[in-house]
Amino acid sequence: MSRTGPFVTIALIIAAILPEMRGETPEMLPEPAAIASAVPAPLYRDPVYDGAADPVVVWNAPQRVWNIFYTQRRARLNLPGVEWGHGTEIGVAESRNEGITWVYKGRLNLEHPSPGGSFWAPDCVRDDAGKYHLFVTFVPGPAATHRNYGGERHILQYSSDDLSKWKFERRVPVTSDYCIDPTLCRHPDGSWRMWFKDEYHRDETRVVASRDLRQWKAIAAPGVSRLYGEGPKVFKFGDHFWMLKDPNRGLDVYRSDDLENWTYQGKILDKPGWRNDDASVGKHADVVVCGDRAYIIYLVEPGMMVVPPKEGIQPLVGRRSALQAAQLELQDGSLICDRNKLFRIRLTPPDAR
Repeated sequence: MSRTGPFVTIALIIAAILPEMRGETPEMLPEPAAIASAVPAPLYRDPVYDGAADPVVVWNAPQRVWNIFYTQRRARLNLPGVEWGHGTEIGVAESRNEGITWVYKGRLNLEHPSPGGSFWAPDCVRDDAGKYHLFVTFVPGPAATHRNYGGERHILQYSSDDLSKWKFERRVPVTSDYCIDPTLCRHPDGSWRMWFKDEYHRDETRVVASRDLRQWKAIAAPGVSRLYGEGPKVFKFGDHFWMLKDPNRGLDVYRSDDLENWTYQGKILDKPGWRNDDASVGKHADVVVCGDRAYIIYLVEPGMMVVPPKEGIQPLVGRRSALQAAQLELQDGSLICDRNKLFRIRLTPPDAR
């Protein structure tokens, strides 16, 4: 069955009932052809555990394809507490058609620094010599030892020439033993900055800097440090730098001219969407900027907030998660996102922009 068939059917049904709800006339609704060519919703579901989360989108230059690396939550396993959110590896999906469809390709082969343990929330960048650097949260201890989301978390660094074979480089010297969710961006002075959530220091967003992606040092916390949010994502789009943070109520947006000083811009993805599996707030996201276009790939947990656990085990509908895509736009100096707007994703390689 094609990926567009179910989407067309669902979208047409919704289109039939939305005019009265949203004050739209039939003439304002999209044509079936536009619906058929739009990005699928959801964009991707993990076929093994149905728990795709925390994505980063990477251009695989050696193979000339796009990859998504993501936390592979074990949502299909009936485990107590949040054990299903541990024992996780980094899943890999691949797209050969500009990001429209994605195929599961397995997991990253990452060396575990200690027995058991969980990998969460990767980020990946490519240096000037063409080497890839993966930064990922590692939670020590077998999954069965975790009944909550407490315990130490470290940020580990791996390197690769081909995104297939990975070498463990180091545990990044961040600001405590309880740091998660790294995101990297190039500073205007040519150095690298890494932002992350420090759960030991009041859940603040902290930052370290490096000239060579090897030696790291902590620098003054950014102006967004004391405002709660997980999964920071920093990127440049248009004339400004942007940071997204996930406070579990949609994504907070901050703008900066220099990666030093930040101004709060409001929220995006804080209202549920009407597309399939999109009826909850958007969470931990990645952004791919392709010239004058920017796409956000975000996590949705459709049933987690509305389905209570039973005898200590959360039902599958409350565990599973999916990845969605939407287009970001600039309007009067602000970043906006209409998650219901139909669009065709077109991811273009960095060397073709």
